Amino acid sequence: MITKFIKRILRHDPMVRHTAAHNTGAPKRIPKKAHHIDQHLLSKNAVKVTHTLQQAGYEAFIVGGAVRDLALGISPKDFDVATNATPEQVQKLFRKARLIGRRFQIVHVTFFGKGAPEIIEVSTFRALLENAGEHVAENGRILRDNVWGSQHEDAARRDFSINAMYYDPASETVLDYHGGMADMQNKVLRMIGDPAKRYREDPIRMLRAIRFAAKTGFDLDAATRAPIAQLGQLIHDVPAARLFDEILKLLMSGYAWAAIQGLRDAGLHHGLLPLLDHVLDSDPASKEANEFVRIALANTDQRIQSGKSVSAGFLFATLLWPDLLLNWKSNIAKGMANIPALHEAMDETITTQSNGMVIQRRFENDMREIWSMQPRFERRVGRYPYRLIESIRFRAGYDFMLLRCATGEQNPALGEWWTSFIAADPVAQEALMVGAKNDTSNTISTTKRRRRRKAKPAMPTEGATD
Repeated sequence: MITKFIKRILRHDPMVRHTAAHNTGAPKRIPKKAHHIDQHLLSKNAVKVTHTLQQAGYEAFIVGGAVRDLALGISPKDFDVATNATPEQVQKLFRKARLIGRRFQIVHVTFFGKGAPEIIEVSTFRALLENAGEHVAENGRILRDNVWGSQHEDAARRDFSINAMYYDPASETVLDYHGGMADMQNKVLRMIGDPAKRYREDPIRMLRAIRFAAKTGFDLDAATRAPIAQLGQLIHDVPAARLFDEILKLLMSGYAWAAIQGLRDAGLHHGLLPLLDHVLDSDPASKEANEFVRIALANTDQRIQSGKSVSAGFLFATLLWPDLLLNWKSNIAKGMANIPALHEAMDETITTQSNGMVIQRRFENDMREIWSMQPRFERRVGRYPYRLIESIRFRAGYDFMLLRCATGEQNPALGEWWTSFIAADPVAQEALMVGAKNDTSNTISTTKRRRRRKAKPAMPTEGATD
């Protein structure tokens, strides 16, 4: 993942050759000629925040993942700023600023422009909590964190060395406290401090380790990886909202498939998504589900890496579809009609998922709409196609149906028909529907229509495919 760009920056440069073992609290000061950060990749609003804080007499730096990405020649998706000003002092300096957070209070400074608003997250340097027992639970997890400290303490509190660098746009200098530049050169992801203790402080760090390793292509060093197998169960003690946010970041990182493989390798996938338990445990019966998820995540990664938007509801709908499909088929086998069987399967799938990571309701609603739309794609006569196109979630449902065709779960001819119908003029659309009407089955499903029972008639099973 490291490019020739970063290799050129780091090769034979003594100014960035230092490790955490040599860290005495003073940072390594890396000038522009050594880090080569391109100022054109900087957010003007982030620079404005640091400048405003510095003009008011405070220290202020761009920090964390943004510095890491800048050093790699990557344009960061968002920018964080760290300062010695308290949240209240920061808030007074900006018109559009609000305090958020309870566990650790930060300030969101919002800037409005031509595009979407940009939020710069500003945090105060955090202190080490070695002697602050009232802020830490018995299992070591940090409960409350509004304890301010020095920059060197703040750097020690950060999780990985590559995320503990501070960039001052004014002097164009990087402060590297824990050898982050050297670790980037060696393609190593290394936890600052004792990894087991850091994971107990915040179990989410285990998921972050997997996500960063997938994104950067770096290897977890032995000491960072070792405790995960024993401490993985602590993830389930994390508040549901935080766990959901971190899993969503992992899935929408642009390297989701690699990250999920990393979860499996670390043994962290159990209990997060039921699908992952089946797919990643190498169950031979899960081969089709594995392929469905692999293609879905590959498409998602491609869109994100291309700068396109991705719907979280669509993503979770794809991840849970194989589980839903099994439930749907099972309900039909029990004699339920097709559509009621589908809706019952939705309830079963979401209930099962709620035993692990809880998906937010707004995304759950999107998932249900996408799923319920699938049988309707096979009704290609009369007013049905026109009504379906008018649905708010039609595009998502259509893309989902194409994904089913791509994996062989649905006949590709169905996707081709709808693609033609969308692009056709009214006359051609009528011709397409006439062709569909002449199809005696009125479906291109790969599963044969179920025969009606004499005692208890059943509805047609469009969409319940093998």
